[in-house]
Amino acid sequence: MTSPAQIAHEDKPAPQPLLVVQSFVNTRDLEYGTDLLADAAMASEWLRTAGLLGPEGTADAAELRAAREFREAIRGLLARNGRGPAPAEGDLGPVQAVARASRPRLAIDPSGQVQLDPGPGGRLADGLARLLLIIRDAQRDGTWPRLKICGNPDCLYAFYDRSHSRRGAWCDMASCGNMIKNRNLRARRGNQTREGRAEPA
Repeated sequence: MTSPAQIAHEDKPAPQPLLVVQSFVNTRDLEYGTDLLADAAMASEWLRTAGLLGPEGTADAAELRAAREFREAIRGLLARNGRGPAPAEGDLGPVQAVARASRPRLAIDPSGQVQLDPGPGGRLADGLARLLLIIRDAQRDGTWPRLKICGNPDCLYAFYDRSHSRRGAWCDMASCGNMIKNRNLRARRGNQTREGRAEPA
C-alpha cells in the first residue's frame, strides 16, 4: 500500500485508501496554478507513486487529458458532499466512461485482501478504475460524505471533514474560511449602503 507521505502532504487527510482519491483531486492547485497531471513525465512519476500506474507504466497525452477530466468529475462529486448541487448528467461523463471501460484484474495480497492488480505495466485506465472502487468502498463504510472540496471557489481543494457535525466547509478556516466570510460581509455592507442611498428622501 502506498504511504500517505509518498503521495502528498494533506492538512486534513482522509484515511487510507480514500487518501489516494483526495490526493488525486489535489494534483491541481488552483491557488498556485499548478497541475501535476499536465506534464507527462511528472504525471507518470506521481501516478506510479500513488499506485495508479504500474512500476513500468507511462501515461500519454490522451490518457492524461482523460485523467484530468476524470479528476474534475470527481471534484464535482465532492462538491455534492459539501451540500453543493448534484452534478449534471454531462459532468459525470468522464467517470461513467471509466466505469464502462474498466476490466479489473484482481489479486490477493499476503494478508488475504482482494486488490486490483495493475501489473508491471499497468494502464492508467486501470488506476482510474481503482479510484472508483475506493469511492465505492468509502460510500459503503460511511467515510465518503466527509471528503469535500473547499467552499472557496478560488481554492476547491479536497479535504477530509473530521468535525463532529460533519458541516466543515473550508480546507482551512484561517485562510479560506475567513476570506470568504469577510468577502460576504463586505458584499452585504455594500448592498445595505446602496439600498440606503436608494431610499426616497
